[in-house]
Amino acid sequence: MKNILKKLSPLALAVLMLTSCEKDYLETAPTQSVASDEVFKTVDGAFVALNGTFRSMWTSMGGSHGHFGQKSHDLTMDLMGTDIVLHTRGYNWFTGEYNLSAYASATDGSRSGLAWEYYYRTISNANRIIANVDKATGNPADKEYIKGNALALRAYSYFYLANLWQHTYKGHETAPAVPLYTEPTTEGKPRATVQEVYDQIVADLTQAETLLAGKTRKHISHLNAAAVKGIRARVALQMEDYATAAAKANEARQGLAPMSATAYTAGFGKANSEWMWGLEIPNDQSTIYASFFSHFDAKVVSYASLGLQKKITKELYDQIPAGDVRKSVFITPGTGTAKLPDYNQTKFTLPVAGSWAADYILMRASEMYLIEAEALARLGNEGEAQTVLNALVQARNPAYSATQTGSDLINEILLQRRIELWGEGFSLLDLKRTKTNIKRPDGDGNHQAALAVVFERAIDDPTLLWRIPQSEIDANDALAPADQNP
Repeated sequence: MKNILKKLSPLALAVLMLTSCEKDYLETAPTQSVASDEVFKTVDGAFVALNGTFRSMWTSMGGSHGHFGQKSHDLTMDLMGTDIVLHTRGYNWFTGEYNLSAYASATDGSRSGLAWEYYYRTISNANRIIANVDKATGNPADKEYIKGNALALRAYSYFYLANLWQHTYKGHETAPAVPLYTEPTTEGKPRATVQEVYDQIVADLTQAETLLAGKTRKHISHLNAAAVKGIRARVALQMEDYATAAAKANEARQGLAPMSATAYTAGFGKANSEWMWGLEIPNDQSTIYASFFSHFDAKVVSYASLGLQKKITKELYDQIPAGDVRKSVFITPGTGTAKLPDYNQTKFTLPVAGSWAADYILMRASEMYLIEAEALARLGNEGEAQTVLNALVQARNPAYSATQTGSDLINEILLQRRIELWGEGFSLLDLKRTKTNIKRPDGDGNHQAALAVVFERAIDDPTLLWRIPQSEIDANDALAPADQNP
C-alpha cells in the first residue's frame, strides 16, 4: 500500500477539499494544498474534509469518461453479471467490463487499478478524519457525526475491496483479501484475510451506528444511522448471517415505504422519499459525459445514445408481469427505434431536459425489504418473508401475491431482487454470495457473442478476481509477485 498512500500523502483530501455546507448541497471549492493539522483544528475544517471525501465518490479520476466514482464500479459489477446487455460497441466504454477482461490488467489505468485507487483514497481520507477529529475544537455531537460518517465510509470501501479482490465471505474466510489500514500511514501492509477485513467492517459499522444514533443527517450525501444499518444489512447478507441481515434491514427501513409508481418511472436521478443514501451533485459540478447518466440515458446526446445503450435481457424482461410498473421502464419489444432500441432502459434518465444535473442513488428502502425477506426465508420464517415481499412488490404490481415456500420462495425473492434493483450495482455480488455461476442467456434480445464474449463462467473461478496494481506490488515491501490474483 506504500505506493497509493504516498501518492495520497500528506493529505489525501488536498485537491478534494470543499467548503462547509452553506447551501442545500455540498459546496465545491477545491484548494490546492491544506495541511492535516490546519484542517482538523476545528469542526468546520473537519466537515470540509468529510465533504471532500464524499465529493470524491462521484468525480472523475484522471479525466476518464469511464470512471465516475462509485457508480462506475456499480455499473461494472452489473455488466459482469447476467441481466444487462450492451447494445453495440459504440465508443468502447465498458465493453471490457462486459466481456470480463477490463479488470484482468494490473495497470493503474485498468478497471482494477482505478477501483483500487478509488477505494483506498476513500479509506485514506477516512483514516485521517478518524485519527484527528476528536482533537478538533467544536461541538462534541458534530465530532461524533463526522467520525461516524468516516467509519462507515471506511467499512463501505473495505466491503467492496474484499468482494472484488477475493471470492465471497462464506467458505473463504482464511483467503487473502486486501491490505488493511486503520490509521494514517505510508508503510505498506500484506493482504489481510477475508475474516480480518470483515471483522474490521463490522467493528466500524457498529461504532458508526452508535455515534450517529439520534443525530439528524445534515445532507443526503452523508450517512445517518439508518443508512449505516443498511450497509450492515448488506454485509450480513453477504456473510450469510441471516439473523443480523433481517434485523438490520428491518431497522433501516422503518418509516420508509416503497416509492410510488410515479416516482419509480421518474428516472432515478433525484432523491425521493425512498432514498436512504445518495450523492447529490451540484448543478455546476456535473461531470457530463464522464457520468453514470451519460452511460445510461440514451434520450440525450450521450455515450448511451451513441451505441452504448444499456438493455435488460429478454430472459428477465419476460418474467416481469404486464401489470408491473417496473416493466414500463424498458422499451417494449417491437416499438424500439435506432436511439431507443427494444429492451432499452429508461429507468435511469436525467431529471430535466437539457441539463446534466442528476444525483446518484446508493441505497433505498426497497433493497432493505428484499434483504429482510430473503433473510427471513432462509431462516425458515416463510410467512414473515412473504409479508415483507408482498409489501414491496404489491407497490409495483397490485395483483402480486407471494405464496411460494421453501426454495421456491427464496428463488422468487432473488428474482424480485434482479427486477427491482436492475442497474443499481448488485448483480456480481449476488452471484458470488449465492454461489451462482455466470450463465448469460443468448439469442435475440439477450447477449450477443460479438460483445459479451463470455457466456458461462464458474463464479469461484479465480480469474474473476480483480488484480492488485503492479505499481502497488512494486512499491509495497509487504507484497510480492506471488500475492497477485491469478
